[in-house]
Amino acid sequence: MHPTRNTLHSFNILLISTYELGRQPFGLASPAAWLRSEGFSVTCADLAVDSFPIEALPKADLVAFYVPMHTATRLAVQYLHHVRELNPGAHVCFFGLYAPMNEVYLRRLGAETILGGEFEAGLVSLSYRLLNGNRNVVRQPEPLISLDRQDFIVPDRDDLTDLSRYARLRINDSKGKVVGYTEASRGCKHMCRHCPVVPVYNGRFRVVQADVVLADIRQQVAAGAEHITFGDPDFFNGIGHAIPIVKALHENFPKLTYDVTVKIEHLLQYDNCLPVLKQTGCILVTSAVESIDDEILTILDKGHTREDFIQVVERCKQIGLTLNPTFIPFMPWTTLEGYHELLLLLYEMDLVDHVSPIQLAIRLLIPEGSRLMELPETRKRVLSFNDELLMYEWRHQDRCVDELQAKVFSIVNAANSRNATRREIFGEIWKEANRTLDCDGLLPEMPDVRPRATVPYLDEPWYC
Repeated sequence: MHPTRNTLHSFNILLISTYELGRQPFGLASPAAWLRSEGFSVTCADLAVDSFPIEALPKADLVAFYVPMHTATRLAVQYLHHVRELNPGAHVCFFGLYAPMNEVYLRRLGAETILGGEFEAGLVSLSYRLLNGNRNVVRQPEPLISLDRQDFIVPDRDDLTDLSRYARLRINDSKGKVVGYTEASRGCKHMCRHCPVVPVYNGRFRVVQADVVLADIRQQVAAGAEHITFGDPDFFNGIGHAIPIVKALHENFPKLTYDVTVKIEHLLQYDNCLPVLKQTGCILVTSAVESIDDEILTILDKGHTREDFIQVVERCKQIGLTLNPTFIPFMPWTTLEGYHELLLLLYEMDLVDHVSPIQLAIRLLIPEGSRLMELPETRKRVLSFNDELLMYEWRHQDRCVDELQAKVFSIVNAANSRNATRREIFGEIWKEANRTLDCDGLLPEMPDVRPRATVPYLDEPWYC
């Protein structure tokens, strides 16, 4: 006997996001659309901007935490005890990139269903299973990781917090532009050793149909979005999918700007598409450079070299695209000299204003399933896996490197609290780096710390 519409609507689902880089979460809006299209009653709560859903929680039959990243997962774990206290009978699910990677730990804490990869269909299947009373299963019938090709539905953002409360694009306007967020694809066809996408997607990616992407953009523009962030791990994984989307975006919304994330390797391979990005409203291209040391780039299997990065910087300058390079400057293979060299290169290439200061303080995070653990040079440096931290802990063989990282991190935190400029923060890091090597002349004095021509940036500084 099939459940009636009334029966479906009486089954209450609470979808919770804890953090997603200051964005209105696609990872709530998309499954909400799938579940509501079936007739289920769905409440969405984004704890990055909303209070904990005290009223909705006791009524929920299913509570599902969206965990697309490390920080989000650690926060979700902290909220899990609220669920158990206020609604011990609710079925608890974790879904998103970090769910299957941390399956053993999350189940030990009380998670009953884990869904990774393309999770929307799995959430629908789970909801029907629970509605039919089939919850006491030894092993969940839904796949832990699904890479099925899905026919997406336009995300349902009706009960999500207004876009104006999320991160903004800062250019010259102190108020900033209201930012929307969508995804044109998931996964990645590359196998970078440190990347958390790889253990789940294993070199594959899946597209969101173009008409769904454009409809999602259209509804966000209607809600006030002046800029769109494409959250794809690499927007150029499917170049034949991506370019028609941005052309259609510009045709429909000629004043709308957007930003994308693209590998250095792809920025070189598809050089002829960079002018198209510029012409269609792209004003910011994020690229995970990670290091300027070719030996480290080889360990990471990044697919580019230091010289490739330099070429991309020059090419973006020629076209007028702002490059937003991101880094992992502190790794087991980092040297003090190498860190100084990174600072000097950023200074010489006039990239100081392009780099968020936190990018100069980040320490390598090695999650469960990381391909880095395949390498002897990694295994001999790590200590053990810390369940609570969701990562393999490691210490540098040169304690001065770890001490410098802690000092740089402290500088960035203190400077952010007083709204220092990127150049001011860079100058402080620059001086600390000189002190660490006890060599005042290693790096030249910063000639000035006044901001140069304003570089567009999103005002959410965290990237993990």
